[in-house]
Amino acid sequence: MNIYMTSGTPEFMESLKEKYAREQMIAMHGQGNSLLLHETEGKTVFQTPRRYEVIGSSGTIQDGGFFVFNNIPVTDEGRPIFEHRFKDRAEAVQSELGFMAFRLLRPLDSDTYVVMTEWSDSTYYTRWKNSSAFKEAHIADPSTAGVDNTTHIFSSAPYVTTYVTREKNTDA
Repeated sequence: MNIYMTSGTPEFMESLKEKYAREQMIAMHGQGNSLLLHETEGKTVFQTPRRYEVIGSSGTIQDGGFFVFNNIPVTDEGRPIFEHRFKDRAEAVQSELGFMAFRLLRPLDSDTYVVMTEWSDSTYYTRWKNSSAFKEAHIADPSTAGVDNTTHIFSSAPYVTTYVTREKNTDA
């Protein structure tokens, strides 16, 4: 399975989604930009997409949720270590209230992995982020003690982006 993403204006993303209604696409809006996500076994219809291979998956991506993208730049040498650590992360979150979907995305054209989760509402993500389950899921693996001191797997700082599938109406 692959995921492709492209960015543009909200109107253009929605028009592309409508044009290719038979494809599994979700338009998302947030933090000053909009993107269209295309999940498929085949090729994408996007001209210049950001391309990812899905290497971990749980749940079904649905229109109407709150999406969190944890963007994590990883060195070439660090890829196997990172993938080993994150492949089973879905188990830590899938039983949480409001959880809808998880995807671990291996970049095909860059160094930035994406750990994507979908929640039915932002409040459920916030609750999970503040929970003991979140803290436990992010504790370093004791079997890798000392590894982080000698092997640097990250090429730069990770960052989080969030999206909703429907733009908030700001016309009051």
